[in-house]
Amino acid sequence: MLSLGLIVTQAVSSTALPDPSTLTTPPRPFLKWAGGKSRLIAQYQPYLPIDVRTYYEPFLGGGALFFHLKPERAMLSDINPELVNVYTCVRDCVEAVIDELADHAARHSQTYYYQIRDREPDLPAEKAARLIYLNKTCFNGLYRVNRQGRFNVPMGRYKNPKICDPELLRAASIALQTATLTEEPFDRILNQSPSARDFVYFDPPYHPLSDTSNFTAYSRVAFGETEQIRLRDTFAELAERGVKVALSNSDCPFIRDLYQAFPIHPIAATRAINSQPAKRGKIAEILVTSYPKTQFLTN
Repeated sequence: MLSLGLIVTQAVSSTALPDPSTLTTPPRPFLKWAGGKSRLIAQYQPYLPIDVRTYYEPFLGGGALFFHLKPERAMLSDINPELVNVYTCVRDCVEAVIDELADHAARHSQTYYYQIRDREPDLPAEKAARLIYLNKTCFNGLYRVNRQGRFNVPMGRYKNPKICDPELLRAASIALQTATLTEEPFDRILNQSPSARDFVYFDPPYHPLSDTSNFTAYSRVAFGETEQIRLRDTFAELAERGVKVALSNSDCPFIRDLYQAFPIHPIAATRAINSQPAKRGKIAEILVTSYPKTQFLTN
């Protein structure tokens, strides 16, 4: 049990878990998320550690690596309270979320989108369904808030968005039963007790490759050079304790310099979110690991 941070338990009364035998969909991300790792799992696979007891992910985002690993025990966290609430509700009351989403799907229109965007529901399951609905119908699946913390992304141009996917949500709910969810900053992990048998994966907002690509705030909290340095210090302290740590970031001199003491592995990613489709091509990223190659899942 975590000693610090807001531990989000059951958002509403729990409902019966979905029956795994009735599902044909494997667990995978149910949200679009900037920098999501679903398409990079194959490149990450050779660098994943062996003998992991507990999986930690302090920048939860879309949770692609969590859903891929399906760990027996996971500690998932993020500083974004809406995001933590979504995962908590999908874990604890997925049928309520599905019911709300089905209603959104039936009523979806441009007018309805902006009505929902401007609304702030009170019940956790309603908040969760609202975020999923906006995520599936907004421009490029982008999560962005203004200085007041209000979601402000315009509606996307989708002919037939898949707003409600009950089987995917139920599969995610089953996978999340092993997870503790918290709303807290990434460096709170230093107050926990990860050991050499634990695996910590950091997927922070990436350092921009240029001034024009400087989009690092997915909440009201910016993530600039100072935060990147603080993250490197957190990474290094965990590594010093013998914890297995991996981190994704952009491939640029600033990040390479920060992590020059650790193994750096090049990754070829596809830019998924850009206002200009022609600029959604391949882009270089890196994966940093704290552990030697002999501890990789595969060599």
